[in-house]
Amino acid sequence: MATGTDPQATTPAPADSGTAPHGVHSASRAAIPGRHLRSDRWWLSPAITAAGLFAFIVYSTWRAFAGDDYYAEPYVSPFYSPCVAQNCVPMKGGANWEIFGAWWGLSPALLILIFPLGFRLTCYYYRKAYYRGFWASPPACAVAEPRAKYTGETRFPLILQNIHRYFFYFAVIVAGILTYDTVLAFRDEHGRWGHMGLGTLVLLANIALIWAYTLSCHSCRHIVGGRLKHFSRHPVRYRLWGWVSGLNARHMQLAWASLISVAVADFYVYLVASGAFDDPRFF
Repeated sequence: MATGTDPQATTPAPADSGTAPHGVHSASRAAIPGRHLRSDRWWLSPAITAAGLFAFIVYSTWRAFAGDDYYAEPYVSPFYSPCVAQNCVPMKGGANWEIFGAWWGLSPALLILIFPLGFRLTCYYYRKAYYRGFWASPPACAVAEPRAKYTGETRFPLILQNIHRYFFYFAVIVAGILTYDTVLAFRDEHGRWGHMGLGTLVLLANIALIWAYTLSCHSCRHIVGGRLKHFSRHPVRYRLWGWVSGLNARHMQLAWASLISVAVADFYVYLVASGAFDDPRFF
């Protein structure tokens, strides 16, 4: 039966002619006339992914460069914490450290966002997301790349993806600081403890998702349970590894949920700080 996939169906050009087929069209691969045999809407998933990431990039860029409306006691935007510049808005009891002096005239968010941004950019799931969504590398499963050559992550700048583990350590520190900010959200606008508003719940949901996403990271899973030959000799690490593995199975969902939650938390603080919305207080 003729299937159109016989490797002998086409004759490759001589290797020294300068036009020899390569990649998915090399002589060792099935000679399929089309770029793929998929009949479903394979392009829909990468298109939605690209649109979602692009929307977040636009929003976060605006907020990161704005440099204002990021603190409304007791709430601080996760984009601006810790605030490490002298031009930061004073935050009562918050992570407000004047490490960078008056010479820093840009938004203080630019000094700290590099760490959570680097963590997400080098994340295994996000790499898949923007490789497919923006670079079409590959566009989808069983769909050939539009490029003639594939080098993977062996060359600059993609070889820098290997520093993901180190960004994980910084991400844990930032998550710890955001947890502290969430605890401070149990105060009122005068700094008195034992109070809660809608913003408290927003920050609580955000930090829960950030921790879930951070701990579901593949690097975290390897740190907890990697390089062990006998799990039976390390019952505590085995239990932790099993727990992290459960989170890791939902890494994609947690990546998107935490990305949305951090934008929602920032936007909520922006609304309150700018006076566009009054934070409802429960007690």
